[in-house]
Amino acid sequence: MSVLKGLAIYVLIALSALIFFYQVAGGPSGTGNEVPISQVINQVKDNKIEKVSIEGNKITAEVKSSDQKLISRKEEGESIYKILESSGVDPKSVTIEVKDLSTQQAWTGIISAILPVLILVGLMFLLFRNAREGAQGIFSFAQSRARLFTKDQPQIKFTDVAGAEEAKKELSEIVEFLKTPDKFKALGARIPRGVLLVGPPGTGKTLISRAIAGEAGVPFYSIAGSEFMEMLVGVGASRVRDMFLQAKKNAPAIIFIDEIESIGRQRGIGISGGHDEREQTLNQILVEMDGFTPNERLIILAATNRPDLLDAALIRPGRFDRRVVLSLPDLQERKAIIELHMKGKPFTKNVSVEKLARRTVGFSGADLANMLNEAAILAAREGKKAIEPKDLEEAATKEKLGPQRKRMQSEKDRKLAAYHEAGHAVVGHFLKNVDPVHRISIVSRGISGGHTLFPPTEDRSNESKSRLLEQITAALGGQAAEDLVFKDISTGAASDIEIATNIARQMVTQYGMSALGPISITSKPMFGIWRGMSDGEDLSPKLHDAVDIEIRKIIDTCYKNAQISLKKYKVKLDLVAKALLEKETLESDEFEGIVGSKK
Repeated sequence: MSVLKGLAIYVLIALSALIFFYQVAGGPSGTGNEVPISQVINQVKDNKIEKVSIEGNKITAEVKSSDQKLISRKEEGESIYKILESSGVDPKSVTIEVKDLSTQQAWTGIISAILPVLILVGLMFLLFRNAREGAQGIFSFAQSRARLFTKDQPQIKFTDVAGAEEAKKELSEIVEFLKTPDKFKALGARIPRGVLLVGPPGTGKTLISRAIAGEAGVPFYSIAGSEFMEMLVGVGASRVRDMFLQAKKNAPAIIFIDEIESIGRQRGIGISGGHDEREQTLNQILVEMDGFTPNERLIILAATNRPDLLDAALIRPGRFDRRVVLSLPDLQERKAIIELHMKGKPFTKNVSVEKLARRTVGFSGADLANMLNEAAILAAREGKKAIEPKDLEEAATKEKLGPQRKRMQSEKDRKLAAYHEAGHAVVGHFLKNVDPVHRISIVSRGISGGHTLFPPTEDRSNESKSRLLEQITAALGGQAAEDLVFKDISTGAASDIEIATNIARQMVTQYGMSALGPISITSKPMFGIWRGMSDGEDLSPKLHDAVDIEIRKIIDTCYKNAQISLKKYKVKLDLVAKALLEKETLESDEFEGIVGSKK
């Protein structure tokens, strides 16, 4: 843009010069009042001209008793006095005024000589400056793209991070290391070089990293792993060197690398050997973290949700000395997160934080924050002054399943959806280890035509075999209801079948919950050209068949149990389906009013 502005300035200068030449140097005539010089002489003879003005070769004659002016031109070098005398006119009979244009003509000559040179010099200057900036842009590829956050900017503290109490306690030591390193050195303790934050998306890895920098009050360099990569080979390694150099100059400091698995994956042969861009970048990070030059008071934080992909040399002690796991929040942590994000939002008195926290088992911190924001939007859309429980319920459902989709359905499709969802609900209700039904709906959300929610009533760290089998049975209850009522099945059970099959496969190949016994059947990596892919499951043909048989047996048994349950409670199935056709959505109390309380 600066180049374009410079060119525009010089174009304006050139146009101004042209206008100047036109006005001063007497450019082409073309005025409507210009007449031949003979007519001016005749008017002077007839004593009709009061005054004659001479400007270079231009003659302006003012007519007496009139505002009219006659404009004419004489030959270059001719004198107006000689012209009048040769025509038999006494020059004294008219007032003649000759204007001296020598100064203007001199400046015109100077400008006409200098202006082209100035224009050329200006254009050359712009071209050279553009080339210099381009060269600097090429060299800037190797500069670090890390964003620096200093203590002068708004800081995040540990109090701004709800939940994750164990992680905050573990990371508070990092703050002490940065503030009072001598306290630990006195006992021979070495400051950790790196801390690896591991956890599912949305659990607050980046947020808690910012909180560490805010508590310590030190410069915080933040960069994503993908920002090291560039088309040019060697650029990533150069950026790593530049980033560590800047951080060392400002030590004590923190470097935060988000999504480190994008550059920290396991090294191997690969299609480009050991010299591809990603591996060079990783090698440089390894050297900077634990090379010959010690990193005093410089701590590297990294976040990932795929620690299994990281290179062993990167996560060994001496580089990433600590691994802090941030898991999905439990009940108390969800309550703290909800209360934190409720600040600044008006709620009605019947909103229960305890009930909301129990409703949102499996939600991450980001899910909870977005749920409360969606609830505020829904309440504002309806013109409410405060957020109500139904707004929170709708927001929680929207967070997991997506927004409602109003679409035209035939009566047959609505009836099919009603029995399908009723089948899930009735089968699940009469199973001992399945959580109570929270909501049933035949309103479309996302890609689903309806939904039946069984949200966990408590946080679980393990699943039992009986509970997994009953989850499969409840998932197959929808198709079983279709078969029972319509003597036909539809494509609406595709996602249910996928869920059931995945659970059954994990029971057989990972959990040892089948007749095959406690064996782990997993795929092995291929150390070849396409590293990271799989060369097939580590199974013999006989064992492969046995796995298929066990999965088939689990699915068939659960499907039969669902059919038996629906035949036993066919009356209740019909009542639930009828209520869904009338109301489209049933809450837990309405559902239990039809089928009874869960035992």
